[in-house]
Amino acid sequence: MDIKLEPRWDVLKKKSTVTLESHLRLVAVGLCVLASSTALAQTAVSPMHPPEPPVNLGETNFLDAQGGPGVLFEEIGDAYKSGSSVGAIGQVVDQSATNSISSAAHIALVSNRRLFGAFYGVEVLGIAAHVNAGDKGVAGGWANLTVSPLILQWKEQTLGKVHIDQRFVLDADVPIGTYNLAVGLNLNSNSYTVHPYYAVTVLPSRRLESSLRFHYLWNSTNHAPSSQTMASSTQAGQAIHFNLTTGYLIGHGVWAGANGYYLKQITAPQINGISLRNSPEQVGAFGPGMLWRKGAYAISANGYHEVGAKNRANGNRVVLRVQFVLGKTPKNAP
Repeated sequence: MDIKLEPRWDVLKKKSTVTLESHLRLVAVGLCVLASSTALAQTAVSPMHPPEPPVNLGETNFLDAQGGPGVLFEEIGDAYKSGSSVGAIGQVVDQSATNSISSAAHIALVSNRRLFGAFYGVEVLGIAAHVNAGDKGVAGGWANLTVSPLILQWKEQTLGKVHIDQRFVLDADVPIGTYNLAVGLNLNSNSYTVHPYYAVTVLPSRRLESSLRFHYLWNSTNHAPSSQTMASSTQAGQAIHFNLTTGYLIGHGVWAGANGYYLKQITAPQINGISLRNSPEQVGAFGPGMLWRKGAYAISANGYHEVGAKNRANGNRVVLRVQFVLGKTPKNAP
């Protein structure tokens, strides 16, 4: 999840003979978590555009789409360290480090009632974080609040011997934390986001699973960006991102395997309503993961090393999750 530390820009005019590139100022953006749903926080550093807000990068795990009627209580911890920031072609533009730690409290309720053949429910996720961006600032406190008025959890299906679980969630972020116009580093994005996702888990056998969670991200306009930007409005671009896992059941409820994530910006961000060229944001990551699940309890740990970043930071992330479920455990759970 990203925190707003935006580039400084002089007033932009469409007929200006000065190129956008001549106005670039180096910036760093710290990490905040999200989950879900969410998740936690991705540090983004980009000299070319308003950074993406916090999104779920690496906050999901093995058996992600399994579920049913009940109540989920979950705590997600996320630690992130960026070693450098890169530009549009992957060149290093800043070698200063950003350190971030965050915690997300997640509650989801899925009812016995059905909609479109699925059990439906709601969820809420609150995030607190602390970000140290060195000489670019330090911030701590509440970040955006994630809420969902619609969870659709389908009953497990089978195709031959293959078990398939599916879920759809309509999530939105509401800015609730402190926002200071005088500084560039804020945990509150001062804008709204809508980020629905579709998750699917496939178990070709009792001991083998693969899970995918695919997100779409839309960002509203920030009509009061930091005064350091000298802009009247900023808007991060739309993006797609996904989490992917492949796990093997070792035994006694312990799963181990590989996990990864990928984010790609698909529309240009804007400053003062003007789209910025050569500013796609992109990053991928991979690493090991482990999950222990027994009955209503689950504990997981995942590590990630980022690669292929553009217009944002490259770094490393560790995610820890603790879950407790009041409800029926999936019948094929270990």
